[in-house]
Parts: sequence; C-alpha cells; structure tokens
Amino acid sequence: MVKLSVLDYAQIDENSNGQEALQNTIELAQFAEALGYERFWMAEHHDVPAFASSSPELVMMRIADATKRIRIGSGGVMLPHYSPYKVAENFRILEAFHPGRIDLGIGNTIGTPIVNRALNENKTGKLNHEQSIADLIYYLGSEVNAQHRFSDITANPVISTAPQIWSLSTSMRSAKMSAKLGIGYTFGLFPLVGIDKLKVGIKAAEIYRDEFRPSAFMPEPKVSIAPFVVVGETAEQAEEYAEALDFWLLGKDSFSYYPAFPSVQTARQYVYTERQKEIVKANRVRMVVGDIESVTEQLNELIEQFKADEVLIIPLIPGFEARKRAVELLAKAYY
Repeated sequence: MVKLSVLDYAQIDENSNGQEALQNTIELAQFAEALGYERFWMAEHHDVPAFASSSPELVMMRIADATKRIRIGSGGVMLPHYSPYKVAENFRILEAFHPGRIDLGIGNTIGTPIVNRALNENKTGKLNHEQSIADLIYYLGSEVNAQHRFSDITANPVISTAPQIWSLSTSMRSAKMSAKLGIGYTFGLFPLVGIDKLKVGIKAAEIYRDEFRPSAFMPEPKVSIAPFVVVGETAEQAEEYAEALDFWLLGKDSFSYYPAFPSVQTARQYVYTERQKEIVKANRVRMVVGDIESVTEQLNELIEQFKADEVLIIPLIPGFEARKRAVELLAKAYY
C-alpha cells in the first residue's frame, strides 16, 4: 500500500500572520500523525511573504517535539547555500532528540538572485552538488575515511542512529546520483510544466531503481512523488480552491508581490492577460484537482506510472481548515 506524506510551507493565509501560520503547521502535523501519515516535511523558502518556512530545521524541531510517531523532515534543505558540515550537525541534533524519526531531504535550488547573493555573500564558489551530499553522508555516517579533506573533524553529537536522506529532484541526473549514493528519491511534479517532464520523471524513477546501491541511510530504493493536490468536498469546491493556486503560481515579482496566500475572492478579482491565461492552463499539469474520487483516480495513475512507494502531497489550498480537510479526505481514501 502506498504511503502518504505532507510537504508544508507554513502558509500564511489572508488575514493571518507568520506566528499563526507556524502554529497551524504544528496542528496540521499532529492531525496528519493521527490520520496515519508517514512523514511531515517542511519546505525551505526565502523572501516569500506568504510562507513562514524560511528555516525548516527549526520548525522541524518544534514539530517533532509536538508529535510522537510521524517522521519529520526537510523538503528540503537547499544545500548549495550551506556547509554540509553544519547541516550534518543540525540533523544529528534533531536525530539525537528524536531517533528514528528525522528525514534530511535535500534540494539544490538557489532561489532568486538577491536571495542567492544574501545567503552566499563573500563566498568564492560552491561545492559540486554530488560532492556536497557525499560529504553529508560522510559526516552523518560512522565510516572512517582518512582521505576525506576534513577527516579530522566530527559532526557532533556522535549518536547511534542517522536520519534518512532523500534527494529532491526533477531530473534523470539526480536519479542516477541518488541511486549511486544510496539515498531516497523524491520526484517533484509540482515545479514542472509540460507532459514531457512527466515522461522524464517516470524514466528517472526507473533508472533510480535499476542503479540503486544500498547504504546505511537507505537499504532499499524508495521513490516518492510530490504533486500539488487540491481536493475539496465537491469538484466545484476543489476548482474554486484551484483558482487561488492558479493565481499564486503566476509568481509575480518572484512571489513577493503578494503579502499572503490569496483567497479565492482575491484570485477572482484579478484580471488575467492572455499570456497569463496560457500560463494558468499550462500550470494545471502541476496539480491534481477534484473531489476525492477524481483525485484518488489521478493519484493512482501517477503512482502506477512511477511505481511510487509514497506520495508527498502539497496542499496549497486557501484556508487552514480547507487544508486540514484535504489531508483528512486523502487519509480516508488510502488508509
């Protein structure tokens, strides 16, 4: 049976604020745990007024403290900005407090030019992405490697367990890398536009399984898929929710134009250009939209195509209660 997980953005809805959004995230994680979800991951976004998830590690600790069973992870840490050594220290501390429950999901998106500059000021260059992940594996593992360039330091505290490591990807290249390093593979359907990319993802998942090498972090290959999921009590309600996501995904001014995640009413007040209407239509490939029967049918098709072990749902839906209900409807359909 496929497992369900949630990727959350600590979404700030209209007439809300960052503190309330973070409290909602904790409540949503507790709710997902009670419903049987496998994981609850936090996204990393910078300089986006509608999201309070700028530091997933800090939010993860608070969520892990507030839950008991569900795995808590990053979806993901954007590794190009950070020292693998420091990331390893953060996640060893998380794992020390909550052994067997921590996931280190890794991405390589650098964000907008100003975010990239601010996070990397005075740096002379970046590590190769595969090398960065290999370094993380070394720091988080127990093997001694005298040839490593930093073999004389340890990521403390030294503990007996390690987080699961997952690569967040949209490419075959990353699939090959994930297989070689023996880590989990999450294919992001939500960043993509165009049916050809879907074919790329299906092939990437196949390559990953065929080339996978077991490791201490992942003894067997695991594939998850991550789509935007917009589900309502009825198809009509889901379509209304999707209008807000349509509007949001225009991404005006690098998503800084909107002070909060838009309501349906706000989305309907916007006057789209013909070009923006084309973008909205293209973006629907990134979403699974409908009532629970339709959404389940669409997800099952994706699960079959990818032979996915898990679905990481992204419920970017306006209103906290609507997001909770979406999570509940999906749990009832699959568990």
